[in-house]
Amino acid sequence: MKQNSPKIIGITGGISTGKSTVSNMIRKLGYKVIDADIIAREVVQKGKPAYEEIVKCFGNTIIDEFGNINRKELGNIIFIDEEKREKLNSITHPYIMEAIKQSIDDNIDEKIIFLDIPLLIEALDNLKDYNIYLDEIWLVYIDEESQIQRLMERDNISRREALNKIKAQMPLELKKKYATEVIDNRGSITDLEAQVKNLIGKTIKNLEG
Repeated sequence: MKQNSPKIIGITGGISTGKSTVSNMIRKLGYKVIDADIIAREVVQKGKPAYEEIVKCFGNTIIDEFGNINRKELGNIIFIDEEKREKLNSITHPYIMEAIKQSIDDNIDEKIIFLDIPLLIEALDNLKDYNIYLDEIWLVYIDEESQIQRLMERDNISRREALNKIKAQMPLELKKKYATEVIDNRGSITDLEAQVKNLIGKTIKNLEG
């Protein structure tokens, strides 16, 4: 990390592990969080370059009545077809990475910048291609059974559907090997908040020490 540049910390997890909850806690504590999901929604809006490329690739069946991309419909397609998932990523990733890099540059005076990226581990090489380097990776973790149950309840889907979505991502146990810190979200929201505050406190102390 260059002198006087922000510490870049990646926040990741798996579907329904509580990553967004952790990011919201970090925001409330006053720290900058760049959310890749928000950026991903922005780059596929009608009129944006990625929109035209996606419609050309996947057809008009993914378009809703207002002419926007139906993210749920598109998600259903890519969750069961790895080739199509990779094709979508090849379209959207350059636009997402450019936007992330621009946001980092715009917030260069921050002490810490958090990057909330669901598929962070899988995107490490892509980040480096855009000169985005992480100082740490924080993984929001739960066990697989809890992940299945939470996803079933959240999306009102069957166990099989939940498993298909989870299996489409890198296993959390494997992601642990890349993590600088593991945030255990199997307990209460109070426990989760305490872990987040402790980690940030330790990070600030190290920066100032």
